[in-house]
Amino acid sequence: MAVLGHEDDHDPLLSSVSSSPICTLPEPEARGSWLWILTLSAGISGLLFGYDTASISSALLYLAPSLSTPANPVTTWDKSLITSATSFGALFGGLVAGVCADRWGRRAVIWIADALFIIGALWQAWATTVTVMVAGRIIVGVGVGVGSLIVPLYISELAPASHRGRLVVISVLCITVGQLVAYLVGLLLGERWRWVLGLGALPAAIQAAVMFLMPETPRWQLLRGRRSAAAETLSRVYGTSEDSKISSLLDEIETGIPTGPAPPLLSTLKTLIQVPGNRRALIIACYLQFLQQACGFNSLMYFSATIFAMIGFHNPTAVAMVVAGTNALFTCFAFHLIDRIGRRRMLLWSLAGMAMGLMLCSLGFLGLPDIVTTRSAEETPLLPAVTVVVAIILFVSFYATGLGAIPWLCQSEFFPMAVRGVGTGAATATNWTWNLIVAATFLGILERLGGSWAFAGYSAVCLLGWILSWMTYPETGGLAMEEIEGVLRDGWGVKHT
Repeated sequence: MAVLGHEDDHDPLLSSVSSSPICTLPEPEARGSWLWILTLSAGISGLLFGYDTASISSALLYLAPSLSTPANPVTTWDKSLITSATSFGALFGGLVAGVCADRWGRRAVIWIADALFIIGALWQAWATTVTVMVAGRIIVGVGVGVGSLIVPLYISELAPASHRGRLVVISVLCITVGQLVAYLVGLLLGERWRWVLGLGALPAAIQAAVMFLMPETPRWQLLRGRRSAAAETLSRVYGTSEDSKISSLLDEIETGIPTGPAPPLLSTLKTLIQVPGNRRALIIACYLQFLQQACGFNSLMYFSATIFAMIGFHNPTAVAMVVAGTNALFTCFAFHLIDRIGRRRMLLWSLAGMAMGLMLCSLGFLGLPDIVTTRSAEETPLLPAVTVVVAIILFVSFYATGLGAIPWLCQSEFFPMAVRGVGTGAATATNWTWNLIVAATFLGILERLGGSWAFAGYSAVCLLGWILSWMTYPETGGLAMEEIEGVLRDGWGVKHT
C-alpha cells in the first residue's frame, strides 16, 4: 500500500498506518488541517445524536410531575414510550436518508437533519403532556436517524483510504462527547429538564451555518457528472492542484461510479440483494448494526441514571457521567488503533470483552433482588452495587474500542456506489429497529426477569456476534472504497485479507 507522502509528527491525524498487501492505489499527501475541519464540522451531527439520545436519561428523573395529570400520571410504560419514540423516528429517518442522499446530495441531507434537530428540541422543551413529548422525541429521532447515516457516509466519501477509519471514529467520538455533555448538562440543571432537552437546538444551528463552507463529496459530484467540481473538492482535501494527481484520483473513483441515468428504486434493491458481493455487504452491515443495539448498550445510555437510582446511588446522573466518560475515553483509543491494527481484530476483541463485562454485571445483579424498588444507599449491599458499576464500565470500554464505531464505518465503506444509498439505509434501519425494541422493552424486562437475566441475555448476544464476525468479517483497513467491492465479490474475504 502506498501511504501518504510523508508522516507528520505534529498531527496525530497524519501519523503512520499499517500497510496492507492488497491495497495498490496511490494517494497524494492529504492536508491534515482541512481533514480536521471537515470531520469536526460534519461530526456536530454526531454530537447531536449523542446529546439527544442521552439527555432523556436525566430528564426522565424529573419530567413526571410536569407531564402528569390527576387522571393520567406518568407510568413506566409512558417513560419507555418517550424513550423509544426517538428510536421509532430514527428508524424512519434511516430508511429514507440514503435515498435522499443519492438524490439531493450528502450535504443537503445534513441540513435536513439540522432542521429536524432544531424543531424537535424546541418541541420537547414546550411539551406539557406525554403525547406532545412523544411527538417531539419522534421529530428528534428522525433527525438522529438521518444524521447517523449521512455523517459517516459523508466523511468516508471525502477521506483518503489511509485515514478513513480514524476519521469515522472521530464522528463516533462526537457521539460519545454528546452523551457526556448531556449528562453534564443534566447534572448541572437538575429539575430544569426543559432546558436540558431544548439546548439540543443550539449545536444544530451552528452546524447548519458551518456546512455552507463545506464541499459536497467528490463521489456524489461524479455521480451527477460534475467532474470539475469533484476535482476542485479533491484539490481542497489533498492541498494540491497538480493535474496528474487529481486526474489519477478522479479516474480511480470513477471506476466505482455507475453510468447512465439513475435506476428506479426497485431495480436498485434487486441489485443490492441479487449481486453476491452486494448481498454479503448487506448481511455484514445489518448484523453488525443488530449487534450494536441487541448487546444492550443503548439501554445504558437511555436508562443509566434510572438503573443507578434503582441500586441506591444518591446521585445517579453523576455515576452515569462516569460511564459516558469511559465511552468517550476508549473511543479515543479506537481512533489511535483502528487504522493500525485493523477493523477485524478490534471487533473480535471488543465483542469478547463486552461478553465478559455483561456476564460480570449479571453476577452483580444476583445480589440486588427487587431492583425495581428504589432504595437508599444504606439498604443496598455495597459489593454487588460496586460490581455492577465496574462491570458496566468494563463493558462500555470494550464496546467503545470496537462495536461502537465499526458498524458505522462498515456500512459506509462496504457498499459499491450503485447501491450505497439504499444499502446504508437498510443497515441504519436495522440499527434503529433494534434500538427501538431494546428501548421499549428494557424497563419491562428488568421488572419481570430482573437485571441478572437481562444482562446475561445481552452477553449471549455478544458471544453470538463474535462467532459471526470471526466467520464473515474481512479486514478492509487501508483499502480504497472501490477496492472493497472486490474483497466480497467471490466470498466473505476473511482468508484473503
